[in-house]
Amino acid sequence: MEEAKGPAAQLPLDGIRVIEFSNLLPGAWCTQMLGDLGADVIKVERPEIGDPSRHNPPLYKKDSIYFNSVNRNKRSVSLDMARTEGREVAKRLIGGADAMIENFRAGGAAKLEIDYAAASALNPSIVYCSLSGYGRTGPMAEVAGHDLVIQCMSGLLGARPADENPTAMPTFLAGDYCGATMATIGILSALLRRKETGAGCFIDLSMLESVMSMSTLHLSAGFANLAGQPGDLTMPIWGGNPRFELYRAQDGRTVGVTLLETGAWKRFCDLVGRPDLFNPDEKPSDRHSDHGENADAYRKAIADYVTSMPFDDLIRELDAHDIAICPVLTPEEILTAPVVRDRGAVFFVDDPNEGRVAQVENPLAPSGLTDSRRRPVPGLGADNDAVLTELGYDADARARLRADGIA
Repeated sequence: MEEAKGPAAQLPLDGIRVIEFSNLLPGAWCTQMLGDLGADVIKVERPEIGDPSRHNPPLYKKDSIYFNSVNRNKRSVSLDMARTEGREVAKRLIGGADAMIENFRAGGAAKLEIDYAAASALNPSIVYCSLSGYGRTGPMAEVAGHDLVIQCMSGLLGARPADENPTAMPTFLAGDYCGATMATIGILSALLRRKETGAGCFIDLSMLESVMSMSTLHLSAGFANLAGQPGDLTMPIWGGNPRFELYRAQDGRTVGVTLLETGAWKRFCDLVGRPDLFNPDEKPSDRHSDHGENADAYRKAIADYVTSMPFDDLIRELDAHDIAICPVLTPEEILTAPVVRDRGAVFFVDDPNEGRVAQVENPLAPSGLTDSRRRPVPGLGADNDAVLTELGYDADARARLRADGIA
């Protein structure tokens, strides 16, 4: 079968309009994905300030790298929704939309007259996604959903090994990205159902529940305890298994060891001249265990080998022998690594505001389902005039809104 070479003539969401009333990461990543899939995404921002993520350092010439990484394939409208005229523009946008997403604090959308009740009255078939930390019902509905708090609450950080620094900050925004991913899936699913039924949908999406749905292995001890099994039954793949661990090379660089499978472990034992460490009777249940009385011997054999040579020499030898130990790469290294370069997973665009900038390609691009290059990241309010015209505002009305600082 011939591989797809680029985006299809018609992208999956061609003709779909999505309105984004959100700030920072989750809503922006979700709508960027929808934009890559072909949707016409209109991002509504506050005048002058815009999405706060525009200002997070490090910056390009104008806006932040953060903002540029999650806002391509959109149009930007700056709109003062604290004023009646601004809310009227927002209502026109909603009236002509297929979907919208908002991440206001509890009561914020209602105060601006764009909550689901108001939006569905304007547009009964709209797919409305409300993305919040803990959902729009329940005892924490009014609590702000910052990523760190979500991870703390989810059990994700609580599953760390006992000897690991309990105050170490996470390096991945799991709450934001899990929430964004589930929002994308929810909107796509509701749009698909609408094709058959014509019905809109209210998606009450909790970031906490999204993280939990993707962290079931981390929650294994809790599941075991709920089933009546005693003790700490956490799977030992986060620091308890010597064959699934991080080690330092001779020069201090770090490598990841993933010698879980029996065949991979045998190749390693043969390479280091320790065939005695290989147990041909190893059972499938041993794969994710701490290997009991063998753990210290396994750990010493791996550590002795990894520390026997500098990082670069180690990686070359491992590649030559097909050993499942990989380098821990820096952000600079992964962006130029052959595995990324050869698949085109990073590309450059000539942005009218920022110059030549790098973007991470959508992982669906090889299938022809997405096009990451349809629109550059928009400047704040860059599309006000065009969008207002589409909404039926004539030149005089547009001029008045502009003069009054509304749009």
